[in-house]
Amino acid sequence: MPDFSHRSVENEMMDDFSLDHTIIDPIMDELEVVNKLLGGYSVFFDAFRRLKIQNGMTISDWGCGGGDSLRVIAKWARKRNLKITLIGVDATTSAIEYARKKSKDYPEISYILEDVMNDSLKTNQFDIVISSLFTHHFQDESWIKLIQKMNDCARYSVIINDLHRHWFAYYSIGILTRFFSKSEMVKHDSKVSVLRSFKKKELKIMLEKGGIRNYTLKWMWAFRWQVIILPFSEKA
Repeated sequence: MPDFSHRSVENEMMDDFSLDHTIIDPIMDELEVVNKLLGGYSVFFDAFRRLKIQNGMTISDWGCGGGDSLRVIAKWARKRNLKITLIGVDATTSAIEYARKKSKDYPEISYILEDVMNDSLKTNQFDIVISSLFTHHFQDESWIKLIQKMNDCARYSVIINDLHRHWFAYYSIGILTRFFSKSEMVKHDSKVSVLRSFKKKELKIMLEKGGIRNYTLKWMWAFRWQVIILPFSEKA
């Protein structure tokens, strides 16, 4: 049995930024299905209700992958007659190209090919910075720096949507991907993602170390953590 007592340092195959379209495109298709099946987008919508998203806001998705979260958010905003700007940031060229192609009917969405830790992303550049199943790719010290960067670049709030490390989540995603996934990478990375993810106490400790005081931490189905760094959090 895997050790769930601490975060794994095992690499995911997805961490290779040089992956080409023959690998990335079918994976992006499958990950969108996983998010729909497991309610991954509800973490954002729950946060948006609390934060009262307004016309004119800019929301940036870091580690956006194929842009599925942004497209779902765009549909959500359109239904509510909200005029918002959505910007995805990712360091994998093929993922950004895939996202741009899939988002051609969404003029409110644009993409930046960039490492999120690069200095080209500036203080208060966006109103809200979000991420989905992204922060677990960073080990503890790097995670703290990432969250400080997200907080610095967000004028209003940060929303982190990531996994709860738990044996049930690990074995469930293994069964799910065994039956529907054709990708060995998805089958491998989905379980490693759970092993690299978080317990509640770990998140609280890292947020404390990062100087983040004003936040909420909430568990949501299916085995997701929602972290909202609230307005006026101290800029680290």
